[in-house]
Amino acid sequence: MEWLGEILFSHSAIQALIVLSVLCACGLALGKVKLWGISLGATMVFFIGILAGTLGISIDGQILRYVQDFGLVLFVYALGVQVGPGFFNSLHHSGIRLNMLALALVVLGTAMAAALPWVSSIALPEAIGVLCGATTNTPALGAAQQTLDQLGVSANGAALGCAVTYPLGVVGVILALVLMRKWIVKPDDLTEKSDDEGETTFIAAYQVFNPGVFGKTVGEVAALTHAHFVISRLWRDGKVSIPSAETMLEQADRLLVISTEDQAPALAVLFGRREDANWNKTDIDWDAIDNELVSRAILVTKAEVNGKRLGSLKLRKHYGVNISRIIRNGVQLLATPDIHLMMGDRLVVVGQEQAVQNVESVLGNAVESLNEPRLISVFAGMTLGLILGSIPIMMPGMSMPVRLGLAGGPIIMGIIMGYFGPRIHINSYTTQSANLMLRAIGLALYLACLGLDAGVDFLPTVMRPEGLLWIAAGIVLTVLPVLIVGILALRWLKLDFPTISGLLTGAMANPMALNYANDTLPGERPSVVYATVYPLSMFARVILVQVVLLTLM
Repeated sequence: MEWLGEILFSHSAIQALIVLSVLCACGLALGKVKLWGISLGATMVFFIGILAGTLGISIDGQILRYVQDFGLVLFVYALGVQVGPGFFNSLHHSGIRLNMLALALVVLGTAMAAALPWVSSIALPEAIGVLCGATTNTPALGAAQQTLDQLGVSANGAALGCAVTYPLGVVGVILALVLMRKWIVKPDDLTEKSDDEGETTFIAAYQVFNPGVFGKTVGEVAALTHAHFVISRLWRDGKVSIPSAETMLEQADRLLVISTEDQAPALAVLFGRREDANWNKTDIDWDAIDNELVSRAILVTKAEVNGKRLGSLKLRKHYGVNISRIIRNGVQLLATPDIHLMMGDRLVVVGQEQAVQNVESVLGNAVESLNEPRLISVFAGMTLGLILGSIPIMMPGMSMPVRLGLAGGPIIMGIIMGYFGPRIHINSYTTQSANLMLRAIGLALYLACLGLDAGVDFLPTVMRPEGLLWIAAGIVLTVLPVLIVGILALRWLKLDFPTISGLLTGAMANPMALNYANDTLPGERPSVVYATVYPLSMFARVILVQVVLLTLM
């Protein structure tokens, strides 16, 4: 059995793979266990790694550093690709205000951490580590460790500070949300009051009774208003048709129109009268509305369509169909001619059965083709992200340049690839399950290596007086900024609590707290806001920790 002991305890590539695999498997399994309704998920891998390091288990240092860096890059890049398609769109309207609030929380917490050396005996590297743990922000810790290495300063203190305060960072945001809901939030605050409702489609039926549009074509009527709309069906004298820009409107025509909800009142005035029927229910059988037309959701799977503008396909002219709306990542978008199509989009096509089948051949609609992994774009994107992260950025008043690093570069490139890839005909599409797999593998490997490295000195640090001081500082850095910004958003800006929950969990990069919010609040608003503020908050933390270290060290 000597060979088994050699494999398990003698440093080698096989030993490293076995140790990391066992740590990841045990951590992920235990992460599913719920205590008081809370589970730690992948974060438990970090604690299992700390336990293993405390028990004296180790792997080769170079292998550990490589796997840790690779896991971090894989995680943040896949995350960037996932949120990229909706990131820039989310910056419109309230998205800007939400991101400014998230940045305020980030800056407030970072300023408090930078002040710790002035009001306590905590050194700046340890204070930054405490901040990263208190905000459960492992990419920021990766950036801090890189900066400390550039400065020739040991990064062990930062890793230990993160390890000591990470558990409180996980539950601290949840604790703040519980305190707000119990003592501050009113019943009315639980109702969503988002002003972004106009971003998704709204279907309504109108009757043409406005004499000002009698005898005018659809194109001429569209020029009379700033509202964007698509007329899916036109009923006249008991017959249904698909109108084009040249179709002339007549008195008493009935129109099925797709627009946005905030534009519905203006369209009611434009056409004459809006019917009371609810056309936005999920259980409507569109094929049963009439016998002449069918409605199909067709999937974009052909590479040559990826990135093209909808108007450039001229589907209405060639096939006599209308594209009423586009479903992207579960969100219904208005099918305007300028919208860029992406792999995985579902186009709702209305027309004759044969015409719809012809459009299906143009768009693809081959579900199995989307299951093929696009590994070329993944590795190319990570390469570009690493190059981007290595570019030195000189900032006034700093002796050394700032770099986006292993965490910042890949996540920014992931966002760029996810959003702009289709526009330059790069197929960066991955299924949600494939993206989750990449993120989960990368995060698990990173946390296992991080915990294994920090576990060597974990217990001696916690048992020392400074360890207790780090824990106290971590509680303050977690709970206080969250409460301040949360109360400000609730009472001054009058935001609803689901929106605030997504804002706070996204700014603190805390998916566990997001799970708590989703479990205790109705609707998808927390998740939507989380995705809106997460990328910019993550980027800001990665940059700010570097700026603080390079400025104050």
